[in-house]
Amino acid sequence: MQWRGRRQSSNIEDRRRAGGGGGQIAGIGGAGAIIVVLIAMFLGVDPSQLLGTIDGTASTGAPVELTAEDQAEGDFVSVVLADTEEIWTRVFQDQLGRSYRPATLVLFKDGTRSACGGASEATGPFYCPADRKVYLDTAFFTTLTRRLGANGDFAAAYVVAHEVGHHIQNELGILGQANELRQQVSEQESNAISVRIELQADCLSGIWAREAAQTLGVVERGDLEEAVNAARQIGDDTLQRNAGQRPMPHTFTHGTSEQRSRWFMTGLQSGQMADCDTFRTDAL
Repeated sequence: MQWRGRRQSSNIEDRRRAGGGGGQIAGIGGAGAIIVVLIAMFLGVDPSQLLGTIDGTASTGAPVELTAEDQAEGDFVSVVLADTEEIWTRVFQDQLGRSYRPATLVLFKDGTRSACGGASEATGPFYCPADRKVYLDTAFFTTLTRRLGANGDFAAAYVVAHEVGHHIQNELGILGQANELRQQVSEQESNAISVRIELQADCLSGIWAREAAQTLGVVERGDLEEAVNAARQIGDDTLQRNAGQRPMPHTFTHGTSEQRSRWFMTGLQSGQMADCDTFRTDAL
């Protein structure tokens, strides 16, 4: 992906020098605590060991120094966010006839607080609808590559675009309605709704990738394959299987590898938001 030297977003809130925060996660619109459990299964540890690190006791809040790698990762994320802003401003106007209000992306190191509760490296990237912010510890990119087998800068960009997809759902009122319904049904039914939320965000990230390639011209050879591979590697069935467990569909919250990559490809090939309606189809 061509990103060096390009425009960066002004909607970045960089908290990395401030050190860690704390606080238990209260409610997350994107991955959040769900990713804690999935990554824990992948690493073969008790999820409570990871969840216990975000109760406010594991972080000292001491100031930290940013390395050259930290700075480069922050610049990369800022460029990707700027691309999402440009793309979705145009898509919202062309397809919906309305203005797009961009999200703020919070960069943190080790831990921080959100309107949805606490965040830590273990939670993975997530979107908080209460404050309309994406939260990201760029250390997750290392996990994505080394632990989850999703290599490449475009795989990392896909992660950002996916979380921005949740912001789009929030802007359209979809996320609030879906999460409200999840509170009224059984755990298994709630999981099924969560899958539809996540697959729609994957489809929306596919639209972003299409526009990044066709309109911005920043996609290089192999980039799209990196994004598709990332979607496959973080499918529920693959994560459970790699953790030495038998995949249990009733526990899935993000969708299978096949579903995640297919819905990304749907957005990539179509470019139409209407084709990303995962809530009106039985063919997930």
